Amino acid sequence: MPRPIRVVIVDDSALMREMLKDILSREAGMEVAGVARDPFEAREVIKATNPDVITLDVEMPKMDGLSFLEKIMTLRPTPVIMVSSLTREGSDAAIRALELGAVDCVAKPGGSDGHGFEATAMELVSKIRVAATARLTMRRPAAAHGVLPTPRRAGSGKRLIAIGASTGGVERIRDVLAAMPADCPPIVITQHMGPSYVPSFAARLDRLSAPTVRVAAHGDRPAQGQVLIAPGDRHLAIVRDTAGFVCHIQDTPAVSGHRPSVDVLFASVAKAAGGNAVGVILSGMGRDGAIGMKAMFDAGAFTIGEQESSCVVYGMPRAAKEAGAVAVELPLGQIPAEMLRAFDAVGERPRTA
Repeated sequence: MPRPIRVVIVDDSALMREMLKDILSREAGMEVAGVARDPFEAREVIKATNPDVITLDVEMPKMDGLSFLEKIMTLRPTPVIMVSSLTREGSDAAIRALELGAVDCVAKPGGSDGHGFEATAMELVSKIRVAATARLTMRRPAAAHGVLPTPRRAGSGKRLIAIGASTGGVERIRDVLAAMPADCPPIVITQHMGPSYVPSFAARLDRLSAPTVRVAAHGDRPAQGQVLIAPGDRHLAIVRDTAGFVCHIQDTPAVSGHRPSVDVLFASVAKAAGGNAVGVILSGMGRDGAIGMKAMFDAGAFTIGEQESSCVVYGMPRAAKEAGAVAVELPLGQIPAEMLRAFDAVGERPRTA
């Protein structure tokens, strides 16, 4: 039998600790290795039990959960699920937690967010199982190499960059965009994320990076110095008309299990841009993006996959690589420069699959 997933619960409420312990103890292949009422107690419990996953509240005495999360990711990287009323979907605390390296966020069971207890409990268990597969490394400072120079062809209007990500993508997209110059090439992004997260995510990226970052709307035209992110509950596709590229926001069913889907974005870019595009697939669970990236590769686009060594979850990049869709695989720190280098080079010569 495989070893059960060992979880440490950190919450200042005795009732919530018992509630979470009861939920997790009922799950096959999962056990509660320890509980703690504040970060200082949690530090000792974590050292003693070496858990696979930590659930962490935000509001606690002595040290808040986000500060403790940052310490965990700096000193002892461990998959963390934030469980708090403050990390409800779309909150600044949720986005900040994901940036700091939390695998995911869940509202507290029995909270006032409209979710039923059983549904929230099932969501928590599901996310803990995903978190247990995550590979974490010591946190790096964002944009450690500074802002990159503008590619010479950034304003051509005939090329664009498409990025897809899921679990672990928030931190990675932030780091990639932090390296982009203000007049970067047009960039379109699909990140698996609930609809109430995306506006806060885009607004925070807009504050932290030089380009303009916002949620894509139907009819938007990707432009130099602009990053457009798919809405959380609809697909983002790129089409081409006589004036250039244009965003289509689609309410069609989920593709590859997701809406928005990276496959939808990449496949549309393959059709609209052909060899005049760069595709990047970052950390994520599952296979979304592999089929679309293969379409981009076959159309002559340059494709980049995140290397396993830097991924939180090496699912989507692995699937794309196995599909023969990845031209080059790189650790995250090398992706921004290669992305811009490739942008200048795409379309200059024929590609063969």
